[in-house]
Amino acid sequence: MEIKALDGHYLIRLEPGDEIIECLKRFADEHKIGFAALSGIGTFQRVTLGYFDTTANVYRHRTVEEQVEVLSLSGNISRGEGGEPIVHAHVTIGRSDYHTLGGHLVEATVNPTLEVVVTVAPATVRRRRDPVTGLMMWDLEATTPVYV
Repeated sequence: MEIKALDGHYLIRLEPGDEIIECLKRFADEHKIGFAALSGIGTFQRVTLGYFDTTANVYRHRTVEEQVEVLSLSGNISRGEGGEPIVHAHVTIGRSDYHTLGGHLVEATVNPTLEVVVTVAPATVRRRRDPVTGLMMWDLEATTPVYV
């Protein structure tokens, strides 16, 4: 993973074998990111997508084990109840037959590259577990104007 800091932004280039969620969590800790928006494009050699089943309140997973194009990746980085970074991202991928799949990004292995733009906000957004769905949702009352 290579990182270039710009004014309020970071350019991150992930390399073959990098696992995107783990890399972005490590980046957030190392750079003390309290909240940021993510966007990206590139390629995966393996990706697990999630779809939230509102009837059962669980994520259903589907793993795609083939080379795919990342047509669109969007999401954010916030902080959990214990201060740990949480990466919440969605992705649309294109297969070699030009069909697409999309969903919540559970995990993915990069190959050969992924380009991510991180736009940092001067705030820390915390998440808390929603008692009804079990989802980690933004706790806007706990949002602070600086990283804490």
